[in-house]
Amino acid sequence: MNQTPHPTAQLMKLGIAQAVLFVVGALLGRGLGLLLGLDAFGPGGYGNRELFGIALIGLGGGGGVQLARIWYVRKYGDPRA
Repeated sequence: MNQTPHPTAQLMKLGIAQAVLFVVGALLGRGLGLLLGLDAFGPGGYGNRELFGIALIGLGGGGGVQLARIWYVRKYGDPRA
C-alpha cells in the first residue's frame, strides 16, 4: 500500500479534535463521578471512591480521544496506512 501522507492541515485537525474531545470527555467523566458520589478530588485522600472518580475522568478523556480518531478516520482515512 503506497499512499501519500496526509497533509499537515488535516493532521492538525486530528490533533485539535483529540485535545478538545479529551478535555470534554474528562469533564463529562468528572461530572458523572460527582453524580455517583465518586469525587476524585474529595477530602478522603485516596480511598476507593476517589480512585473510581479518577478512573472515570481517565475513561472519559480516553473515550474522547477515541471519538476524535474515529471521526478523522471516517472523514479522511487512516493516517497510519
